[in-house]
Amino acid sequence: MRDFASCFSEYAVQVSDTSCSSYSSNSCISPNSIPSVQNSVTCLYRAALSSKRHVLITLTWCKNSLSQGLNITFSGDDPAAAATFKLNTNSRLFRKLKGSKSIEFHNTNIEIFWDLYAARYESGPEPVEGYYILITFDSDLVFSLGDTAHEAHPRKLRPNPTRTAKSSLISRQEHFSGNTLYSTRTRFCENGSAHDIVIHCSGENDGLKYPILSVSIDKKTVIRVKRLQWNFRGNQTIFLDGLLVDLMWDVFDWFYNPGAPGNAVFMFRTRSGLDSRLWLEEKMVQKDLDKVDFSFIIYACKNL
Repeated sequence: MRDFASCFSEYAVQVSDTSCSSYSSNSCISPNSIPSVQNSVTCLYRAALSSKRHVLITLTWCKNSLSQGLNITFSGDDPAAAATFKLNTNSRLFRKLKGSKSIEFHNTNIEIFWDLYAARYESGPEPVEGYYILITFDSDLVFSLGDTAHEAHPRKLRPNPTRTAKSSLISRQEHFSGNTLYSTRTRFCENGSAHDIVIHCSGENDGLKYPILSVSIDKKTVIRVKRLQWNFRGNQTIFLDGLLVDLMWDVFDWFYNPGAPGNAVFMFRTRSGLDSRLWLEEKMVQKDLDKVDFSFIIYACKNL
C-alpha cells in the first residue's frame, strides 16, 4: 500500500461545515446494523517537563476474548530506550484495580498511580468514567487522565508551584474489527466538544449495486463517496470547532487484497488555516516540539 502523503493532492479541497452540510443527516444505515467491535485504543501524548525535556507517553487500552489490559510506554529521542509498564494484560479482569508503580527512565523517577476499581466501560476497552491515572516525573505531575483525577491530586501529590509540566494529546488510534459500520466518539481540540463519528460502507447487503462510503459527525453526513471501489482513496476538508480538519480514507485493501482480512484506514487531522496545502510530507517527520497537531486514526478490519 502506498504511503498516505503520496495518495492525496496537495491542493486544498472544498470546506464543508458539519452544521450545514449539503448532505442529508440520514446516513442510509439500517437500524439492524451492528457496529464493529473496538479492539484497542492508543493515545500518544507529548509531555513537556519542567526540565525543558520532552517525553512521549503512549497509553494503549486493549481487549479481546481472553484478556483486557493497559500498556503505558515512555520514549524519547531513542525509541530503543523506551520504558513500558503493563497492567494485567494476561487476565480477563484487572488483578490490581488500584495501586502505584515506580520505574526509572533516563535517570528520571517516574511514578504511576491508578484507580480502576469503580471504572465503567461501554463496548470498548477504554473506561468512560469512574477512574484516574496520574503520572509524575521526579515528583512533578505531568499527566492526569480520568474523571476522578482531580480528587486524587491532593491525596497523592505534593504540589510545587515553582515547577510546571504539562502534556498534550497529539494522536489517537482506534482499531476495529467486524463489519463495515464503525461508531466512535472523540475531541479534536483540548477544549472542544466531544463529537460522535459514524463511518459506514453500504453495499450489496443494503440493496446497492455499487458500494457507498458515508461519514457522519453528530448525525450530519459530511462526506458521501459513491462507487467506492473506484474511489478507494480520497480526502475532504471539514470545518469543526473552529478548525480545519482533513479527512482522508484508504479502503484499497477492502477491494483489492482478497488474500487477507480487509484493512482500511480513516484519518482525521487538524491543521492551521495558514497551511496552504492539505498534507506536507515534511510535516509528517518534522520534530517541531512547540506546535501540537492532532491526528485521529481509525484502523478498520473487515472480516471476510
